Amino acid sequence: MPPVPTEALPAWRHLLSRLSGIGPLLGLVALCIAGTLLNPDFATVDNLLNVLTRTAFIGIIAVGMTFVIMSGGIDLSVGSMAALIAGCMIMFMNHLGASGSAVLAVSAGIVLALVLGSAFGAVHGVLITKGRIEPFIVTLGTLGIFRAYLTYLADGGALTLDGALSDLYSPVYYGSVLGIPIPVWVFAAVALAGGLLLNRTAFGRHVQAIGSNEQVARYAAIRVDFVKLATYSLLGLCVGIATLLYVPRLGSASPTTGLLWELEAIAAVVVGGTALKGGEGRIFGTVIGAILLSVISNILNLTSIISVYLNAAVQGVVIIIVAFMQRGR
Repeated sequence: MPPVPTEALPAWRHLLSRLSGIGPLLGLVALCIAGTLLNPDFATVDNLLNVLTRTAFIGIIAVGMTFVIMSGGIDLSVGSMAALIAGCMIMFMNHLGASGSAVLAVSAGIVLALVLGSAFGAVHGVLITKGRIEPFIVTLGTLGIFRAYLTYLADGGALTLDGALSDLYSPVYYGSVLGIPIPVWVFAAVALAGGLLLNRTAFGRHVQAIGSNEQVARYAAIRVDFVKLATYSLLGLCVGIATLLYVPRLGSASPTTGLLWELEAIAAVVVGGTALKGGEGRIFGTVIGAILLSVISNILNLTSIISVYLNAAVQGVVIIIVAFMQRGR
């Protein structure tokens, strides 16, 4: 058999890269087919919208997590951060609503969620870049701090939004535009903005460069510390957006709010094709990864193949399998 010409190798590599890029999409299609065969209710429009709505929270956080992981970092605190933001929102809105306009209270609560998310993310960025502490250690520490403070504020119970405020705020989750729930629209907007930021701006190229080789990025005059700080602030902002969409769903926050969201967000990013060691990733892949994980949970709920209590175990297995497949990268 004659040897493959050297000039043909780049074409083969390009083809393999394209095939690996659509792998999550092919997996999602296969899962949807399997779900339809196992239970016809899976393919209904109502179920599809339900899956997308439940995907929105994790999907929005996963978009921000993509930037962090691509830069070579990690954040284990997003679930606890969301819980504390939710608790602070509810307390703040209840306080303002008791002495003023309900509309003003809800609007101020939404702004507070965005500000707190960005601020918490910025604190992570400062500790990691200026304090020279590993991201794993920083976010593992704040994971405990955030959830402990929420538990303290709630006195071990739950913080509940007042009835009038809850009624006014509930359309943010339960409302729809053109028949599509509002959280799905917000998820789509965040994913589109994230894709443009990653693929069409110098910031996105710098994130990839830092994840590929931080030292070389410094030699190339890239402001490494600033870019890293910005990625964590961006992730915090995404957590704030997800939280302000989540609060009107139940109208409360408790020590279990946001539990294991970090696992789901990281799983979505990894399943979507982003390299755990950084330097490579796609927002589109992250979106597909988030939907794919929600589809798995939905199929488990509809078919009872295994207990729904094992959803987190399934996600953990998926992370390990994908990380094993990425070992050559």
